[in-house]
Amino acid sequence: MSMRLTAEQLEELRSMDSPTVANAIEVFKIRDDTEGYMGMDISCLTPEFGVMLGYAVTVTADSATPGRARNRQGHVKVFDAIAASPKPAVLVVQDVGPKRTHACFLGDVIATLSRRLGAIGIVTNGGVRDLDGVRPLGFHVFAAGLVVAHGTFNFVDAGIAVELSGVRVQPGDLIHGDASGVTTVPLQIADKVYGECLKLREREAALRDYAHNRDFSLEALKAKLLGK
Repeated sequence: MSMRLTAEQLEELRSMDSPTVANAIEVFKIRDDTEGYMGMDISCLTPEFGVMLGYAVTVTADSATPGRARNRQGHVKVFDAIAASPKPAVLVVQDVGPKRTHACFLGDVIATLSRRLGAIGIVTNGGVRDLDGVRPLGFHVFAAGLVVAHGTFNFVDAGIAVELSGVRVQPGDLIHGDASGVTTVPLQIADKVYGECLKLREREAALRDYAHNRDFSLEALKAKLLGK
């Protein structure tokens, strides 16, 4: 089992868009086709940065519990986890507070410190802010939306299994995301996904070309789709 990709393999997989990667994963039949990718409740807020690919640093956080004291021990746990993670690292932050619509887990300060320690982005089912300060860092942001205030922001724990948008993420899982959204890449087939992506692109290009062919017909298209 390949648990960590080489720098060359990471670069190859980063060259592929996330929908193609999601399609390629289906070929290996190691999970149901309805699993492993996040839904429209988590959006890419930095599409100009292209593909994000990295290993998950899993975190739980709460910024919306009233009257709670701020505790920086959680920040220490998270920064330790980023430093210890294989690189590049991606923060994967699950909201565990009482009011997700007001949760805020990233601003320009957290992004700057995380970037310095080796993180390249965040995926969260909570909110973020300060995008004008985050964008110059080249820090990828996938979140539920924008929130103006950080509330009583506490990182609760790090290095544990989390669940976002119905997807369970373990520390060290491989995360692939772009403007279309986020998918996890099973580590046991991660080194084979790029090759399958190339095959998929060839097949899709052939279908697109056929759609513009003067010999195109519905009957012939159905025969191609059904393998006849």
